[in-house]
Amino acid sequence: MRICVYAGSNPGTNPAYGEAAEQLGRHMAERGIGLVYGGGRTGLMGRIADSVLAAGGTVTGIIPQFLMDKEVGHKGLQELRIVATMHERKALMAELSDGFIALPGGIGTLEELFEVWTWAQLGRHDKPCGLLNASGFYDGLAGFLDHVAGERFMQPKHRDMLIVRDTAPGILDAFAAYEPPAVRKWLDEART
Repeated sequence: MRICVYAGSNPGTNPAYGEAAEQLGRHMAERGIGLVYGGGRTGLMGRIADSVLAAGGTVTGIIPQFLMDKEVGHKGLQELRIVATMHERKALMAELSDGFIALPGGIGTLEELFEVWTWAQLGRHDKPCGLLNASGFYDGLAGFLDHVAGERFMQPKHRDMLIVRDTAPGILDAFAAYEPPAVRKWLDEART
């Protein structure tokens, strides 16, 4: 089993974010779960990769050539795949992974998670998606998503597809127990 982790290429301001990355990496390795991630050596991306490696786990990094050219690729991984574009990177990360977790991060982290969550909502895969809510980082986003569902721009069961947990063991346990909902899009219901 492999989980794709999206994370900031910066460490952020709160040391709890880096600690969460290390804990997630350690718990993944202890459970025999491999890491798939964006291939960087900096920020939270580097912290989780180093944590998995230190705990004896396996790491697959996927990075576009233009980022390798900037020397941000992690060269200590068991496998570092270099691709041409960001689109290829995201597609390969999704293909190789059995689930997706976002650690704290910026717009790239959010964009990657929202894309795979959208694919799950549309029935393109049935893999779990989640937020590791380190030190309450995603509290505001989780509240906004509840608002989106309350305003009927998303079905509550689709909102519930995005798992939000505060600890690494909590999110990994939720992933292990995940069962995708059998809910169709409202668009599909309008056609029947």
